[in-house]
Amino acid sequence: MKRSIIGIFCISILFTSCKNEEKNEAISETELTAEVDQEMETSNATLEIEPISHATALLKWGDAVIYADPVGGADVFEGKAAPSFVLITDIHGDHMDAKTLEALNLGDTKIIVPKAVKDQLPKEMEANLIVMNNGDTKEIMGFSIKAIPMYNLPEAKDAMHTKGRGNGYVIEKDGQRLYISGDTEDIPEMRDLENIDVALVCMNLPYTMTVEDAADGVLAFAPKKVYPYHYRGKDGLADVSKFKELVNKGNKEIEVVQLDWYPEMK
Repeated sequence: MKRSIIGIFCISILFTSCKNEEKNEAISETELTAEVDQEMETSNATLEIEPISHATALLKWGDAVIYADPVGGADVFEGKAAPSFVLITDIHGDHMDAKTLEALNLGDTKIIVPKAVKDQLPKEMEANLIVMNNGDTKEIMGFSIKAIPMYNLPEAKDAMHTKGRGNGYVIEKDGQRLYISGDTEDIPEMRDLENIDVALVCMNLPYTMTVEDAADGVLAFAPKKVYPYHYRGKDGLADVSKFKELVNKGNKEIEVVQLDWYPEMK
């Protein structure tokens, strides 16, 4: 009888111990998931977009600072952190300005450019340049950068933006992905993008695309967050509020962030 009681007691202890272990494992797993989510949120928060004007942006990504299409002279960057590297998308004056690049006193800072841009920059800058063609991927300072096509539709030899000349860019670090459209329309290569966290998307006629086409393209690749930029056209500013309305009508999960890219127009 004593052996039976002892046996039942031991089984009870063993059962209770297993239950406690299961409970502790569940708590640990929950706590771990919360920590991972917090780390992801913290990581995502390290990417900040600072508009300068039109196509020009300053990107703060962790300890790195990226200048995208710096134009307008050195004065517009006065008081800003020096760039870790520079991205240029195309040859037009609202994207490429040799005088601004020279005035910034970049030293040996690398400038990522399409070949068409390289061909128009002074020979003295060649040592700074990293040339990328559509489809190329380069690693620089812990970032993976891929050159994405940007062009007008329908394709034509006399288009303002011909396929293969300029680059959009997808920049990735620590699993976070940023897309910079450059001057493009609602092209298949944009629609086919995947896992984009943040996107800068242009919309201005007659140079790129309509607000409606921009919204359709964004809904196709569904970034977590999209910033309308480069939205000054021939007839003034595009209706970015309508862009936001169209995007959120199609997908409420996409966050549309409207920043002031045209402070000079106030």
